[in-house]
Amino acid sequence: MTQAVDEWSRDPALDAEDEDEDEIIYDDDEDEFGLPRIAGTRRKQSKSMDSFQVNSGNPGGGFGNNASGLGFGLAAGTRHRADSSDIAEERGPLYPTTRKGEGKILRPQYKDILKDPANTLNLINHAPPPTNASAKETEIYTSRISRINKFKRILQRSTVPLSELRDLAWSGVPDEVRAITWQLLLGYLPTNSERRIATLERKRKEYLDGVRQAFERSNSPVAASPGAASGRGRGLDEAIWHQISIDVPRTSPHIKLYGYETTQRSLERILYVWAIRHPASGYVQGINDLVTPLWQVFLGSYITDLDIEEGMDPGQLPRSVLDAVEADSFWCLTKLLDGIQDNYIYAQPGIHRQVRALRDLTMRIDYTLAKHLEKEGVEFMQFSFRWMNCLLMREMTVKNMIRMWDTYMAEEQGFSRFHVYVCAAFLVKWSDQLVKMDFQEIMMFLQALPTKDWTEKDIELLLSEAFIWQSLFQDSRAHLRSGHEQSPDEGMQ
Repeated sequence: MTQAVDEWSRDPALDAEDEDEDEIIYDDDEDEFGLPRIAGTRRKQSKSMDSFQVNSGNPGGGFGNNASGLGFGLAAGTRHRADSSDIAEERGPLYPTTRKGEGKILRPQYKDILKDPANTLNLINHAPPPTNASAKETEIYTSRISRINKFKRILQRSTVPLSELRDLAWSGVPDEVRAITWQLLLGYLPTNSERRIATLERKRKEYLDGVRQAFERSNSPVAASPGAASGRGRGLDEAIWHQISIDVPRTSPHIKLYGYETTQRSLERILYVWAIRHPASGYVQGINDLVTPLWQVFLGSYITDLDIEEGMDPGQLPRSVLDAVEADSFWCLTKLLDGIQDNYIYAQPGIHRQVRALRDLTMRIDYTLAKHLEKEGVEFMQFSFRWMNCLLMREMTVKNMIRMWDTYMAEEQGFSRFHVYVCAAFLVKWSDQLVKMDFQEIMMFLQALPTKDWTEKDIELLLSEAFIWQSLFQDSRAHLRSGHEQSPDEGMQ
């Protein structure tokens, strides 16, 4: 255990365990991509109040001396731009801190996991049930161990049978095997184990090269001019970067993990690189929510305690681990969004189709509720746009969404077609309350649904109800609608 804590506590930049990696020297106030290092900003601010007097001859000084948009510079009526068009203009410098040696423990075998995620299967240990466990508790324990072993048998095959993996994953994936299962179901990892190591190395390198290219300093004379101080000299798309830099600090703000600088910087890079590689859509608000389940699940596979929402600063991890988590999250986000990109291109036609399908489903499932919403003047687009755009991420906890995504990935079109049935089941769940409300009460209720205390059982019940509705209506035709109506699935084509 002491060895594990020592590895956790070691400074990744000086980590002797990673001596095989090339040593890169960065400016004191910049990270490896040339972006201002906010941790350095805090050190400067703590020295003296004089540090807030900006040297107008230093284009980059505005960041280091006024990291917060609510800081002294703004109070004085002056707002100094960073040399990267960076988040410092919207975000304060006060990140949560964790002393090295505290918090979650990095797995000593992390290098084996980096090489091949299947190596996590060899690290699964089952603690015996308590000696005073009841018969029901013992049954639950035995059932869970049996389920994990079923996943292991499938995942350890030389060629993973995806159909069997989907069938097993529909009812939920154990934490211990979720990362590799998701990567296989999303098509990121090859099913053939012999191709896995080479594919991971290639894809991770491709992503990191893409990040460096996206954020590298321009060598053109323009970059050295005062007009380049806003970040244009780096070649950044300022509109995209500006919106991402605003949205990332708002992402899952109630979870401490997402308050750390390392986490936020990683999410920013993932979203920016995805946006510039997909010019048809670019960055759309809401995509920032979709990366969090992936990032959280993949990071957890390197930590001894899989519950990483609290008590762990990712900045204490080796750079090789952070790079792998970031690259894997990027590629899996890309695979996920490939299936729903119509939701994010101009005019977002995919979302409009889904909202129409949800309205039609509600008419069939709960006619009374649908007519009440119509009577009160409630348009489905007013409340369900966010459900489609963010895949219900704003309505439930990340942990509950992770469980829901197990099933979404097991479904053939989980994030598009099946999601609409989940939204229908979700809406009619509140029918008894909604039919007693007027327009204003309905809108306020639907914007803050009482799901905070939902458990995995609530999610599984919701998924089961959605499955029933899909079974009843996905192939429905004229016998379920009038001649001019579409079936729900036709509305989602």
